[in-house]
Amino acid sequence: MNQKYPSVLLENAVNELAALPGIGRRTALRLALYMLRRDADYTERLSLALSALRREVKYCNVCHNICDDDCCAICANPMRDHSIVCVVENVKDVMAIENTAQFNGVYHVLGGIISPIDGLGPGDIEIDSLVERAASGEVKEVILALSTTMEGDTTNFFIYRKLAPYEVKVTLIARGISVGDEIEYTDEVTLGRSILNRVNFNDSMKLM
Repeated sequence: MNQKYPSVLLENAVNELAALPGIGRRTALRLALYMLRRDADYTERLSLALSALRREVKYCNVCHNICDDDCCAICANPMRDHSIVCVVENVKDVMAIENTAQFNGVYHVLGGIISPIDGLGPGDIEIDSLVERAASGEVKEVILALSTTMEGDTTNFFIYRKLAPYEVKVTLIARGISVGDEIEYTDEVTLGRSILNRVNFNDSMKLM
């Protein structure tokens, strides 16, 4: 049965909130009513923060991480090891690995993984720019830190083949992460150990 709302404005707000991932209509209604109970300054700040996020956020011109400037703080940090690049699917994975405090290299955010069922091919994610970084000669090792799913493994292999012409060591995070798990949901200890105990991609292929 369709929910009846006492206000069209409330219904419109619920519709927009319910479009967010993981937010059902009941939760959306609860959030909308919560914001109505808060003072007007709160909703104004929320609105301004979301507008500024959408309008002003940038993506690092090196690694494609979200940032406030043209280059993210990680890529701009001279104390990081720029010869080691950790390849991840999205920004949430960067945050997850950074929280382990076990990695001092830099990142490359693909913005997705190869998934034909979702209409995502190699040309839809940031693989070419990764190859360009490898071709520059500065990168000595590329760590593949993608989710241990069929799509993640397919993307790993595709990247491995693309990097084959270059003198770059390609490694894979240790499979302390269970097959099928996503990086962002892995606990920090397991994820940190997986980074530290990474293996050569060639060796991992022998186990497949």
